[in-house]
Amino acid sequence: MMDKRQIMACVIAAMAVTGSQAQQHVATGNDNKGDMPVTVNVHGTIRTKYEYQTEEGEGRFEVRNARIALTGSVAHSVDYKAEIDLSDEGNIKMLDAYAKIKPARALDFTIGQMRVPFTIDAHRSPHQQYFANRSFIAKQVGNVRDVGATLGYNLNVGFPIVLQAGLFNGSGLTNQKNFWTKSVNYSAKAQLFIPRGFNLTLSVQKIRPDDVSVMMYDAGAYYHAHGWHVEAEYLLKHYGNGAFDNVHAVDAFVNYDIPLRKGFFSKVSPLVRYDYMSDHSDGIRYLDGVANEQGRLQVNDAQRSRLTGGVTLSMAKPFVADIRLNYEKYFYPEGAVAKVSERDKAVVEFMIRF
Repeated sequence: MMDKRQIMACVIAAMAVTGSQAQQHVATGNDNKGDMPVTVNVHGTIRTKYEYQTEEGEGRFEVRNARIALTGSVAHSVDYKAEIDLSDEGNIKMLDAYAKIKPARALDFTIGQMRVPFTIDAHRSPHQQYFANRSFIAKQVGNVRDVGATLGYNLNVGFPIVLQAGLFNGSGLTNQKNFWTKSVNYSAKAQLFIPRGFNLTLSVQKIRPDDVSVMMYDAGAYYHAHGWHVEAEYLLKHYGNGAFDNVHAVDAFVNYDIPLRKGFFSKVSPLVRYDYMSDHSDGIRYLDGVANEQGRLQVNDAQRSRLTGGVTLSMAKPFVADIRLNYEKYFYPEGAVAKVSERDKAVVEFMIRF
C-alpha cells in the first residue's frame, strides 16, 4: 500500500501530465468535426496557520488545507470537477468528483460526489471564507458532503433566482461500495439575488446518519456592496422520534474592505463575528464512547458561543492571497467541557489560491 508521500507524488505527476496534454490539445485545436476541445484547469488552495491558546499557553503550526482540483469541459455543456485535499487536518480526502450536464441554458444536472446544496457559510470553499476558522454552522451543524445527484435551475423575475435540489445516499465520502439503502436523503436550496447587493438564501435538508432521521432548516441573508459584507444565518436541526433536543445555531458577521493604493497590501478588511450553537449530536448512536447500534445519541459538541474579531490583509485580489489575523473568545455554560481545540485562541493564517 502506498504511503502519503507516494500518493501525493502520483497525484501531482498525473495533474502535471494532464495539464500539459490539455494545454497542447487546446493549442493545436480539435479536428473532430469542430467539436469543442477538452479543457483542463488546475486550481489549488493552501491554508497554513499558527494558533496560540491563550489560557493554556500552548501553540501549534498546522497545514489546514492543501487542495488540488481539476475542472473543465469535455464537450459543449458537459463539465467536470475532481478535487482532492492532501492535508485535511492531516488526512488525504477525495472531496469533489462529479460530472455536470447543461441540456439547456438555465438548467443543469450534476451527478457524483459533492457538497450538498445547503446553507450559505457551509457551502463556501476554504479560500472563500472570511475567517481563519469556520463558523459552527459550517463546521459542526450543517457541513455535509455526499454522493448523489442534483438538478439546478436559474430564472429571472426582475432579479436572478438560483434553485437547486438533490437526492443523496447518506453514505458520506468513504462508504459507497457496499452501501445500499431504502431511504434517500435530500436537500433543496433557493438563492434570491435581490438588487443593490442583497441576498436571501433558504434551504432544507434531510439526513439519516443512523436509524434516526434528521431534518435541518436554514435561513440566511447578506448585503454585499460598497465594501461592506453583512451576513446573518440561522439553522434549526430536528431529530426524529425525540431522539435528541433540537439544535439551534446562529452565525452573524460584518466585514468592511478598505482599499490601499500603495504598499505591499492591496486592501485591509476589519471584521467581527458572533456565532452560537446549542448542544449538538452528529446523529450516530454511541455506547461507552464507541459507535454502537445498542447505544443512543449523545452530545458531540457542547453548547457554546464565540466572538471572533480580526483583520484580513490581502496581497492580491480578494480570496487569492490573504493573511487572516483572528482572535476567538469562547463562552461555555457552567459545567461544560471544552474540546482541546475549541478554546480561546489567537490565529494567524496564510491563504493562497491559484
